[in-house]
Order: sequence, then structure tokens, then C-alpha cells
Amino acid sequence: MRSLAELDTHLDHVRAAPRETGTVELIVRRPTHDSRDILDEAELDPTHGLVGDNWFVRGSKRTPDGSANLEQQLTLMNIRAIAAIDGDSERWPLAGDQFFVDFDLSAAHLPAGSRIELGEALLEISAQPHTGCAKFSARFGTDATKWVNTGVGRELRLRGVNARILRGGIVRRGDSLRRV
Repeated sequence: MRSLAELDTHLDHVRAAPRETGTVELIVRRPTHDSRDILDEAELDPTHGLVGDNWFVRGSKRTPDGSANLEQQLTLMNIRAIAAIDGDSERWPLAGDQFFVDFDLSAAHLPAGSRIELGEALLEISAQPHTGCAKFSARFGTDATKWVNTGVGRELRLRGVNARILRGGIVRRGDSLRRV
């Protein structure tokens, strides 16, 4: 596990992520609690999220009735940020995000309400922040959780972004993404 000082050496690389057109590098489905499937392609559905993922059936503590929270339907994380946190790409799915992308996810580039095309799908960036939780800390260390939640970490959205699906479609590894 890397120290805060080590993690900070990666900030310029994260900042250099593409702003015009990015790439889907990794797709992860979470079919059940703590299980992960690495996919070459995924179907996104505006009601059910990533088809086969447990987001819809798991529900949320953030909704009054415990139903799935549309503001947290999908999560995207910058591949450069997760690579800085852990150099072992086999461990990246443990972060819990569904899409790992080489794209600038910063708040300045993608403020809440921004829309991005991800493969065939259209997403809207949520105002709900995506922060490191206890599981993330246990898997990647307290310094990693501190790093993603620093002022700079939140500006760059090192922990990633939440999004909702406005238009469903197929997303494949290697597909492009861009701000609309």
C-alpha cells in the first residue's frame, strides 16, 4: 500500500488524462456482494443499471424506501488513479466501480449534470459525490482513502464519479467516451 507522499507523485499523470475523447479500459460487473466479473462488453439499462450487476437489487441506504438510488446507478473511476493506488491491475475490480476509464473525471471538466457518451449509452454525472468507504480503505489502505478525499482528490475525483443512465446501450472495452 502506497503512502500519501507516494500517491501524490502520480497527480500530474492523473491530470494528464484525455479531456476530449477517453477510452473504456475495464468493465466490472458485481453480480453479488463482493464478487466481480470482468466483462468485454456490458449492457446498460436506464432502469436496471448495468445488466447483471447487483446495484438494482441491493438498493440504497440513501433512499427513503431503500430502493436503488439513480444518483449512484453507475460509478466510473479514472484508470490512472486506480493504477496510482495499486499497481496490481488484478486488484482494481476490488474498488467496486463498474467502469475504469482513461478520461478526465475532474469536477472542473465534468460538473454535476454533465452528459457523456459511453459506448452507445448516454450518462449524466451525478451531484452525489463518490468517496472512499470502509471497504475501499480495507482493500487499498487508509492513505489511499485519505488521498482520494483530500481537496485535490475531490477536485480531480480520484475516487471516481457517480452517474445515471439516460439512454441505454452496449458498452465495450476499448469504446470511446466523450462529453456531450
